[in-house]
Amino acid sequence: MRRAPRRVAVLSVHTSPLAQPGTGDAGGMNVYIVQTALEMARRGVEVEIFTRQTSSDLPPVAELAPGVLVHHVVAGPFGGLGKEDLPSQLCAFTAGVLRDEAAQEPGWFDVVHSHYWLSGQVGWLVRDRWGVPLVHTAHTLAKVKNASLAAGDRPEPLPRVVGEEQVVAVADRLVASTPAEAEALVAQYGADPDAVRTVAPGVDLETFTPDLDRGLARTRLAREAGVAISDDDVVLAFVGRIQPLKAPDVLLRAAAEMIARRPELRGRLRVLVVGGPSGSGLDRPRALAGLAADLGIADVVRFLAPRSGAALAEVYRAADVVAVPSHSESFGLVALEAQACGTPVVAAAVGGLPVAVADGRSGLLVADHAPSSWADALERAALDRRLRGRLAAGAVEHATVFSWDRTADALLATYAEAMAARRAGATLQGVAV
Repeated sequence: MRRAPRRVAVLSVHTSPLAQPGTGDAGGMNVYIVQTALEMARRGVEVEIFTRQTSSDLPPVAELAPGVLVHHVVAGPFGGLGKEDLPSQLCAFTAGVLRDEAAQEPGWFDVVHSHYWLSGQVGWLVRDRWGVPLVHTAHTLAKVKNASLAAGDRPEPLPRVVGEEQVVAVADRLVASTPAEAEALVAQYGADPDAVRTVAPGVDLETFTPDLDRGLARTRLAREAGVAISDDDVVLAFVGRIQPLKAPDVLLRAAAEMIARRPELRGRLRVLVVGGPSGSGLDRPRALAGLAADLGIADVVRFLAPRSGAALAEVYRAADVVAVPSHSESFGLVALEAQACGTPVVAAAVGGLPVAVADGRSGLLVADHAPSSWADALERAALDRRLRGRLAAGAVEHATVFSWDRTADALLATYAEAMAARRAGATLQGVAV
């Protein structure tokens, strides 16, 4: 019988689970780590998350929830380091993780789960030191991203590609969010198919729920947006980090196309962009606002601060459609959250989005990033009341298939499997474990 882990070490070098998703480097991965940790703790599994300390105000250890600790590891200066600077701090980060574990009883952790390639490099070392299996989730893959770059965006550098290849080669188990990602790991990175497990992310079905009183959500949101939002208005929303990869410009260009086609829409079209600059978007933080002005739609676009939980659910409920126009997306948690709130999603047919969105049933998938194609899909989903009603019902139904409860169960099964395989391998070599 496979033994379940008692205690799991989770590595998240470049972004803290305590950070606000939608700005900087915080996004779906943060949500994933927090939600799966909480679910594991509810099952009696202790989770300790290690992340880089980015402020002197942060305590060495913080309790996220009963059974979930967050360790802030000092590795380099507290501020001013982007992801591209962090490889130089991996040695310091690894030393901090090993130091924390050394203060505990022998065999403190049963498994280490690394998230993103930087964490995978650390996981590779601590796995060998601790004698436990390494489970790795990439979240995004450089080769996949580089194959579908947005115009003007920077390709992922060679050191990342090589780093990912190394982690893929040494990890005991690789967790992919979709079959497409699993296929990419095997075909483009040479992963052992027997080591890859496909585990879909989930959605918080208690926070993200449908609400029949859309008018109330719009009234509350209107106060913050500084513009009236009536029941008759057409509200399109983008939620996420503002960077070329996420392609919020596609939504703005499509909105301009919709107004050009239907001038009468200008008075009731509202485009909400919820998030903050990130990645290469930090180079030009005002670029999206400038684009709205250049397109002549600054009067219909409103930029709102990133948010989470109930405040984010309110944005989804206020919208007629949520757009997810990313050039690359390993899964797309925003799409699931919006659908759980009963809001149809128009998404790019890339990466994991064809899994997150059921085309024609919970939303619409767009094959390219042309403004005309997006205007067509957004008009159908937002302006055709009959279709929108059908998609809204299908969105809720589709989202309920995904839950963090199921995700956590699948991850724990993967941990137990990796632990059993490691024990079996050690026994074959004549080593007692």
